[in-house]
Amino acid sequence: MRLAQALAQQTGLAESICLILARSGVSAPEAEAYLAPTLRALMPDPSTLKDMDRATEIAADHLQRGSRVAIFADYDVDGAASAALLHDWLGRVGVQPTIYVPDRVDEGYGPNTPAMQQLAADHALILCVDCGTLSHAPIAAARAAGAEVIVLDHHLGGETLPDAGAVVNPNRQDEDGELGHLCAAGVVFMFLVSLNRARRDAGAATPDLMAMLDLVALATVADVAPLVGLNRALVRQGLAVMARRARPGLAALADTAGLSAPPAPYHLGYVLGPRINAGGRVGQADLGTRLLTETDPQRAAALAARLDAFNVERRAIEAEVQARAIAQAEARGTDAPLVWAAGEGWHPGVVGIVAARLKEAFNRPAVVIGLDRGIGKGSGRSVPGVDLGAAVAACTAEGLLMRGGGHRMAAGLTVAEAQLPEAMARLSALLARQGAGTAGPADLQIGGVLSATAASADFVELLERAGPFGAGAPQPRFALPDVRIRNARRVGETHLSLRVGDGAAQIQAMAFGAFDGPLGAALCAGDGTGWHLAGRLEIDDWGGRRKARLRLEDAAPAN
Repeated sequence: MRLAQALAQQTGLAESICLILARSGVSAPEAEAYLAPTLRALMPDPSTLKDMDRATEIAADHLQRGSRVAIFADYDVDGAASAALLHDWLGRVGVQPTIYVPDRVDEGYGPNTPAMQQLAADHALILCVDCGTLSHAPIAAARAAGAEVIVLDHHLGGETLPDAGAVVNPNRQDEDGELGHLCAAGVVFMFLVSLNRARRDAGAATPDLMAMLDLVALATVADVAPLVGLNRALVRQGLAVMARRARPGLAALADTAGLSAPPAPYHLGYVLGPRINAGGRVGQADLGTRLLTETDPQRAAALAARLDAFNVERRAIEAEVQARAIAQAEARGTDAPLVWAAGEGWHPGVVGIVAARLKEAFNRPAVVIGLDRGIGKGSGRSVPGVDLGAAVAACTAEGLLMRGGGHRMAAGLTVAEAQLPEAMARLSALLARQGAGTAGPADLQIGGVLSATAASADFVELLERAGPFGAGAPQPRFALPDVRIRNARRVGETHLSLRVGDGAAQIQAMAFGAFDGPLGAALCAGDGTGWHLAGRLEIDDWGGRRKARLRLEDAAPAN
């Protein structure tokens, strides 16, 4: 509080803004730049990334020669957005690339040898995006077949890199880590900045990269990359681009999801992102990329409708797997450094989401694995301060996992069912060395105390000046003490809506997904009584009126 007061005196900013700045470690001289992040100030020279100049030279040479270009992309939002970025840029310089997205179930993550050989037969240049750093054999096969390969990735690298023409990855072991927070789309954007520079030097026209920042923002938030440094500028500028609704696919998806307000990071991470991911999880792997590259509004609307339907299917599958995984984890014990669960036939497209739910429930790194004919394919999520990707990579190097890799907060793995207990025990031990398992339930960090009167739309708009909020830059959470709740009711299938008042004013509150849980039951039973509430404030513009709404996260009786 004292730091915030000092910042307010030094900068003239509102104390509520300075509370956020102080929590983020922002000093008075840094405040203006933090509140208005710009690419001009934060974009480094792309050449600082190893192999960037080589990648640029290779790509520029192939473009000059009129080579056919293929893009091998991961099936998640980051992969789809990265592929769409390259597709947009290449299209603007007269190249129509082939995009290949592997099937999650049949092919798994990353380049595989048959697919790379197939692409190499018809293309002279293959760009691997959001994958490829650990794909030694498939890349070697593509080069042996006559194609050049460039890797644009952000996943943790191993001790050796594949023999590609260039591997641009801020998380290579020989990088300094300064740009390790970038997602793959951020790396691709820097690659395109470098290509634009090369074209300017050659006197050629350069595509407008600023118009493509909606894709970078989408990928950065959906991939849960920390909103620090360059990422803040990419997301801030990208949200402004997205608000113009110039990309038919994103506009159609927003309409399908009922999103009419200007997009915020929440919408990217929890409304648009899951729908794009649904194609790769339970439907058709390339649907997300097709949506993001579609230029016809009618075709975009049809693709958005298909993704929305797949998302409904995904939620049903996820709920079933989640119930079984939680029961299994609780039976095994949830005080260990690692919480894990595995089941026959669990859909590989939802294990990552369920792992995230287990992580949130038990405040431990979590791994969830689907078993099929003796092979387990799983996904893990970690807690702050515990590098899951490094631990998975170590288990892979020790031979306990067939495949494995990722980054600090998320990882994927393939394991033989016979080795599953030993592999999970070893992974747990490696995570314990980093301090996993020592914390109790996650505390709800409160950034301030408000009355219902103070929780106004003007106050929320003031707070938004310190955004964008997300991973690494959490939106402040407030407590509303001793307020009365009224009209607690179900909204949709699982959400809880209620009115919150302190006698002088009332605001709307929503607890998403809480109606059937203990929080929903308690609040419905306590309708008309006093409660202490905690949550985050947002703008609700339903019906054309902008008003504050509390996104409720926790509650306790006031008496």
